[in-house]
Amino acid sequence: MRFPHRIARALCAALCAPGLLAGVSAPAAAQPWPDKPIRLVVNFPAGGAADTLARGISPGLSEALKRPVVIDNRPGANGIVGGDAVAKAPADGYTFLLTSGGAVAIDPFLYKKMPYDPIKDLTPVASVALVRVYLLVHPSVPAKTLEAFIAYVREHPGRLSYGSAGNGSTPHIAAEMFKRAGKLDAVHVPYKGAAPALSDLLAGQVQFMFDPGPGLQHVASGKLRLLAVASAKRAAQYPDVPTLAEAGLQDVDGDSTFGVYAPAGTPPAIVERMNREINRTLAGAQLQENVNKLGGAVAPLSIQAFAERQNVDRARYGRFIRQAGITVD
Repeated sequence: MRFPHRIARALCAALCAPGLLAGVSAPAAAQPWPDKPIRLVVNFPAGGAADTLARGISPGLSEALKRPVVIDNRPGANGIVGGDAVAKAPADGYTFLLTSGGAVAIDPFLYKKMPYDPIKDLTPVASVALVRVYLLVHPSVPAKTLEAFIAYVREHPGRLSYGSAGNGSTPHIAAEMFKRAGKLDAVHVPYKGAAPALSDLLAGQVQFMFDPGPGLQHVASGKLRLLAVASAKRAAQYPDVPTLAEAGLQDVDGDSTFGVYAPAGTPPAIVERMNREINRTLAGAQLQENVNKLGGAVAPLSIQAFAERQNVDRARYGRFIRQAGITVD
């Protein structure tokens, strides 16, 4: 049977319309991404720096992607539990990880066996913030300056204890850098995240810690004393607070870049879209204010620049860990 040209054209237009060939061609039936909620795993407890950053970017991401971004806290083993969950999740663009720099740059040098390889099994998506760690001391310690505190620790070897976000966390390694540079002796008390460590510091159960920002809110009230920043240079938010190098303790740099990762194999177009949307979210005034309160700085980067920064941090931390002989069972 032959159809008039106008009827043939109408039939073709109808049959070729999007969605009508779903039963014939699977690719044509593919839904645009995203078409359901996105899970953002945080591999540290609620209340810490990673959790604060995740909750800071999620509203902007939800608005841009027109889908809910659900925060899923999966703490444990210095980020390994949550990192493993994301590394083994489907690479379909619906599961991402917001993690500390230490969990990807430090863990591989400390743990003899890990259930996943952060380099091979995770894809860098977007940098979120440069996070600094600050030396906070409980007011029961009489030292009121960095130099006085160093002298006090030397006078009381093994008597003071310090908390951290866990074995191998950036706050832990920063404290080890501090001890090694100053030839100091203090007892490490690891916690399952920075928030519980901060709680015990406020209670005086530990005497000091290198805090990734949440503890700074307690300095003005006198509940904690801020003595130094473990960075290569002073923080803009605290221009009067010295670096450890200014007290003669060289090579103490606990800065790290917190960012978002996806399971390896996630489609590049999705990774690129997430990078653009996260960078756009970082320009928001409220988010910048929240990061500023943590004593850090928003750090929008391209995917390549983010990966390169992590490689630099990985080399820096790896070198120190090998020299210091630090291991975690």
